[in-house]
Amino acid sequence: MALKVMIVDDSLFMRKMLRDILVEEGYEIADEASDGVEAVQKYKECLPDLVTLDIVMPNKTGIEALQEIMAYDAGARVVMCSAIGQEALTTAATDAGAKAFILKPFNPELVTRVLREVAQG
Repeated sequence: MALKVMIVDDSLFMRKMLRDILVEEGYEIADEASDGVEAVQKYKECLPDLVTLDIVMPNKTGIEALQEIMAYDAGARVVMCSAIGQEALTTAATDAGAKAFILKPFNPELVTRVLREVAQG
């Protein structure tokens, strides 16, 4: 059975890029969200196996959304996505429970390897 992934990014282009990579690798897209508020709400609705979560988003940052998701489900497997230059935020995300990071622009091989490693624990 395919693992269900929720993709969270305020950029439609980035969500589509990740969706294309993941679908090609056999993942099922459980849902998508465009900001942190929507991410928390949709996480609770679809309970995905994995989440890709952008750090910088409107309404609620990725780190704030991560904290709420982890408070709701301590076993959540969340992979943060950040652009080059946002490395300072990775420490805060790790402290909040992020399992791994993927840098933008996305490298398909790296994305699939990181998600596979996080899924396997």
